Amino acid sequence: MDRVILHCDCNSYFASVECIDHPELRKVPMAVCGDPDSRHGIILAKNELAKKCGVTTAETIWQAKRKCPNLVLVPPSRGKYSAYCEKINALYAEYTDRVERFSIDESWLDVTDGASLFGGGKALADELRRRVREQFDLTISAGVSFNKVFAKLGSDYKKPDATTCVTRENFRTLLFPLPVRDMLFVGPTAAQALNRAMIFTIGDLANASVERLTAILGRSGETLHAYANGLDTSPVRRIGETDPARSISNSITFRRDLLGEEDIRTGLMMLAESVGTRLRRERVKARTVQVQIKDVNLRVISRQETMREATDLTRDIYRTALSLVLKSWRLDQPIRLLSLGVVNFEDEGAPVQTSLFDEPGGGRKGRGEKLQSAIDSIRERFGQDSISSARLLDKEEDDIT
Repeated sequence: MDRVILHCDCNSYFASVECIDHPELRKVPMAVCGDPDSRHGIILAKNELAKKCGVTTAETIWQAKRKCPNLVLVPPSRGKYSAYCEKINALYAEYTDRVERFSIDESWLDVTDGASLFGGGKALADELRRRVREQFDLTISAGVSFNKVFAKLGSDYKKPDATTCVTRENFRTLLFPLPVRDMLFVGPTAAQALNRAMIFTIGDLANASVERLTAILGRSGETLHAYANGLDTSPVRRIGETDPARSISNSITFRRDLLGEEDIRTGLMMLAESVGTRLRRERVKARTVQVQIKDVNLRVISRQETMREATDLTRDIYRTALSLVLKSWRLDQPIRLLSLGVVNFEDEGAPVQTSLFDEPGGGRKGRGEKLQSAIDSIRERFGQDSISSARLLDKEEDDIT
């Protein structure tokens, strides 16, 4: 028997929540945006009237204002968004214990065991839409399908306040004409690579050979081929159940542009301290370091390097990241944003292949681990700012952050 999976997506969530306390905003084109003064001036969410004017999420405020001069801008109220998220997911939990959050405004529900009590998956989705509307003055769009990927595509198919059923009988008719960019986990770069290979729709993706997709996208090509053909079998997690972290990253959009090696070193050290601390807290080590650089024209480049051994040491992460940036970036070009992340994890106790030439007792690596452990102990006892890299002490925090 097929599963019954729902994907529930709150419509224009941030903007809709703002309209609860300020109903007058429903009558004008409005958008929730970041703070332009701290250089986070992008559109985070918009209402339907702004959408009709062509305003899109993630574009800059000045771009949105050019399309819609009378656009009303509202700062985000993040605590309020989290509070409504908790209430809505508590409502979902009245119907099933398998409620998996995909983001602050999206959740999957596995209602296989109880859907028949409400007349089937569609009837249950309609019931949830009604209750969210009546109890919270918000609307959701719901997708109903036999797997998570198609349920997500169903909730995206028709908005706002709609239910779309994607079945084994209709998924080719419904989904195959959609742009390949609409497929879950196909980002802009992957979409461009697929388009260059004359793969423009989800149907093209489904009908391409696995070998061809793997040649274009690597291992993810096989996964996307399965998704497009309705072969996703991933379970909906139970409430409170989480996967171990697959990546750890941090990024900073700086108050002023970084220029030159000294600025870059300082920015990377801030990020490496954060990422290294989180690795050690999770008791994992990473083999691959990734950096992302955004310039003042919002152009982004990404680079990564896999190290010989997995590490959780701030020093190793910093040095690898610095090498990547120095090899990839002209130092006379200003940097607006730096991102540093790590992937390819190994458990803390995983066996390590040592070299014949390694020093007994771990040598320099062992001393580095002892030093890092001592630093972590001091911070745990006296606070995060009690001990810091000399490079960071040389800079006033407000100088670049």
